Amino acid sequence: MKPTRREILTQTTRYRLTTKTLLRFAILGLSLLPLALGAQPRVRARALGVAPGVFQPGTNNAITDVAGVRVGHATVIVADSVRTGITAILAHDQNAYFDRVPAAVHVGNAFGKLVGTTQVRELGELETPILLTCTLCVWKAADAMVEWMLQKPEMREVRSLNPVVGETNDGGLNAIRTRPITPAHVRQALEGASAGTVAEGAVGAGAGTVAFGWKGGIGTSSRVLPASLGGYTVGVLVQSNFGGVLQIMGAPVGKELGRYAYQNAGPRGDGPPNEERGDGSIMMIVATDAPLSAQNLERLAARALLGMGRTGSSASNGSGDYVLAFSTAASVRRRLSRPGEAAPKPARTVDDLTNDAISPLFQAAIEATEEAIYNSMFMAESVTSNGRTVEALPLGRVREILAKYGVMPRTP
Repeated sequence: MKPTRREILTQTTRYRLTTKTLLRFAILGLSLLPLALGAQPRVRARALGVAPGVFQPGTNNAITDVAGVRVGHATVIVADSVRTGITAILAHDQNAYFDRVPAAVHVGNAFGKLVGTTQVRELGELETPILLTCTLCVWKAADAMVEWMLQKPEMREVRSLNPVVGETNDGGLNAIRTRPITPAHVRQALEGASAGTVAEGAVGAGAGTVAFGWKGGIGTSSRVLPASLGGYTVGVLVQSNFGGVLQIMGAPVGKELGRYAYQNAGPRGDGPPNEERGDGSIMMIVATDAPLSAQNLERLAARALLGMGRTGSSASNGSGDYVLAFSTAASVRRRLSRPGEAAPKPARTVDDLTNDAISPLFQAAIEATEEAIYNSMFMAESVTSNGRTVEALPLGRVREILAKYGVMPRTP
C-alpha cells in the first residue's frame, strides 16, 4: 500500500531526530576520545596528595607568595616547529636598577648559560629582573631587557647594566636555531608580570622543555614558616628540563613507568652509546622576604639542589643546574639615587638574620623546590612540535603508583 502524506512526514521527522541524536553522540564521543586515549586533566601535585615536607604553602603555593614578587610569561608558538618563550621574575614593583635586592648564585653543574653571573657573585645584588628562556636566545633576551630598561626616563644617565638571563635547551621540541625570541616577547613577559596565581607547565620558558623523559615546564611552590620560626616566606620557581630516575615522595615513578636514565645499560656497562643519562638543565629561582645577606642567600640557594635531588636527578655531566636566590626584605635593599636626588649615605644600616635562625629557611627551600618540580610536570600537557611528541606525565598511572607505595590512600 502506498504510504500517505502524513506517514511520509512522520517517518521523515523520525529520521531527522535519529540523525540529530546520532550526531550528538558522535560529537560526545569525539569529545571523550582524548580521555579514552589516556589524556587527563592536569592538576597540581597536592591534588594527588603530593605535599613534600612539614611546612605549609602560602596562599597561592607560588613564588608570588613572597610579597612584591611578580611573574610574567610570553609563550612563543610558531607553526609546527617553534615551542619556546620567556618567563620574567620581578623582585618588586620598583625600578630594579635603583632599588637593588641582595642576591646570590649557586651552581650544581655549570653546563649552561646564566648571563650576568659574575657581577651577581661579585657584588651580591640584582639590578634587573630575571629572565628565563631557551639556550640560543639568552643574548637576544638580555639585549631586549637592557633596551626596555634604558628607555625608562629615570635611566637616562645609566651607562652600565647587568641583565640576568638563564636558560635550558628546548631544542627537541623547538627549532632552536631560529632563535625566535623578539624584543616584543621580552616586553610582554616583563610588562605582563603579576602577583597571585602563576601559570605552570608548558608556558613561557617552559613551552618546549622535557623532564625525566616527560613534558616539563614551569613550576612553582612556596612555604611559610610558623611565627615561632620567624614567619618568613620562601618561594621557588623552576624551569625543568633535566633527567634522571624520577621519584615522587620516594616512590620510584620513573622505574614503574619504564622511563628512566640508564634503563638499557648492560650488566657490564655495554649499553647503547646513546643511552639516556639524565642530561638536560634546570633553572631554580628562590625568593624570600627574610632579611638575608648575599652570603646567606648563597647558602639558601644551595639547598634548592637538595630538593632537586629528591626528585631523582643526579646533576649529570650534560646538565646545567643553576640556582639564583634573592631577598625582598626592605631592610636589606640597596638603594641608588635617581636623577635629581641626593646621593645616599656611603654607609647604611641593615637587618641580618642570624646564622642560627636560618635553618628553617633551608628546609623550606628544599620542600618548595621539590614541589615546584613536581608541579612543572603535573601541569604540563603533551606537546607535538619540531617532528617530535613529548607526552605528559600520565597522572592516572602516577596516582596508582603513589597508592602502591603508600604515598597516597588507595582508591576503593
